[in-house]
This record gives sequence, C-alpha cells and structure tokens, in this order.
Amino acid sequence: MKAPAYRLTASTGIHKGDRDYQQDQVVLLSHPRIKGCLLAVLADGMGGRSGGRKASDQVMLTARQLFERYDPALDDPQATLKQMLNEAHTVIKLIAISAEEEPHSTIAAFLLNPGGDCHWIHAGDSRIYLFQGDKLVRRTLDHSYVQMLVDYGEITEDQAKSHPKSNILMGCLGTASDLTMTVHDIPEMSAGDTLMACSDGVWHYFTDEELGNVLAALSPREATEFLIEKARVRAHGSGDNLSLAIVKFEPVNP
Repeated sequence: MKAPAYRLTASTGIHKGDRDYQQDQVVLLSHPRIKGCLLAVLADGMGGRSGGRKASDQVMLTARQLFERYDPALDDPQATLKQMLNEAHTVIKLIAISAEEEPHSTIAAFLLNPGGDCHWIHAGDSRIYLFQGDKLVRRTLDHSYVQMLVDYGEITEDQAKSHPKSNILMGCLGTASDLTMTVHDIPEMSAGDTLMACSDGVWHYFTDEELGNVLAALSPREATEFLIEKARVRAHGSGDNLSLAIVKFEPVNP
C-alpha cells in the first residue's frame, strides 16, 4: 500500500455556549491497531437536560465499540458507518421508552482509512465540510425543514439561517419515523485537504468562504479556538452548544 503524501494534524473543540448545560459531544479516535485509520464523530443531543445528553452519550458509546472492531482490510466502511447510526438510533429509542423522555441526536462522522480513502455519514443538521486549501469542495446538506425550502428554491441559504423554523429537523437519531441518513465517499484524500465536522452552534455564524479562509490560514488547534471564540461573539449572548473536529492533510516536505 502506497503511503499517502501528507501528514495529519487535528483538533477537536467544544463549548456550552450560552446554554446551562452541554449536550454536544465530539471525539476523534485513532484506531487501536491500525496506523492511519481514524474516526471523527460529532453528536448534538436534544431532548432536555438529561435526554439530549443520554442520546449523544449513546452515539459516542456505539461509535467507540464499532470502531474498535473495525478492520479496513475486511469491513465495508460505509456499512460500518450505517451500522453505527442504526444501532445508536435503536438504543436511543429504547431509552425514550424506559426513561419517559424524548432523547434525540444529530450525528456527523467521517472515517479515514490508511490508504487515503474517506467515508462520511450524517443525520440531522450537524455538518461535514471538505475544503481544498480555502475552496469548498463539498459539504453535507442538512436534514431540516429550511434545507428542504432551499432545495425547492423557496428561500436562499442566507435566509435559511434566520428562518423562524430553522430548528426543525426532518431526520435525526431517536425519532419514531424511519432513520434518515446520507453517506458520501471520497476515493482519495489529497495534501491540502481539510475536513471539518461541526454542530449548528458553529456553522450558523459563518459563511462557507469565511470557514475556508480560517481553515487554510490556521492550524487545526488555532482554527478551533478562533471559530469558537468568533461564534460566541456573533451569538450575542444567545449561543447554542458548540462542537467541532478538524483534520488537515498537510503536504509532506520532500
């Protein structure tokens, strides 16, 4: 297997914003046995103080358990990610029955294999972005009411951010309806690429161009700190929980 022509630098960040409690969770996992294999998972819990946290807790637990058993030489990465969502979704629904709560969670996760192929999955309005330098290559589309309006051409992306129904999701983990999820595969990551997963407490306050400029100019740690600080300022005291994970594919010096 040819070694990728890049080295990885990464960071995660989390802040409770102006909320009284934290329901977001984020983790970046290196495979316990396989070098160059990693999994980033971000979950934005909903359903009250304890319900939302129980939901995001379950996402993290399921992700860790499946990733420990994952073998990129044998297992289908897309099937593994789908299994992660389906298992977490099922358990969260069971929690709702036993606890008489309504726990739900978004999820945004990407899996990088040693050969350089990357696979992502999401449900809800937590996002994944792929940049090459400062240029946006692709991002996930939210499973939300306002995204549906954007898709139909009834409102613009900018109008969606201030729409009164911007918090209504059309799919997430723990709902009574069938689980909505979207997957995407990247055959080979390249030097100069950056992946970022983040909750709506982050992306709501930035344009795609702003995010690209920040990620291109700063290290993952610096970008994480800058985006959280700037989002807090722009929220004007009414900010949601914030979480993000950034992985940069930096060129290897010859």
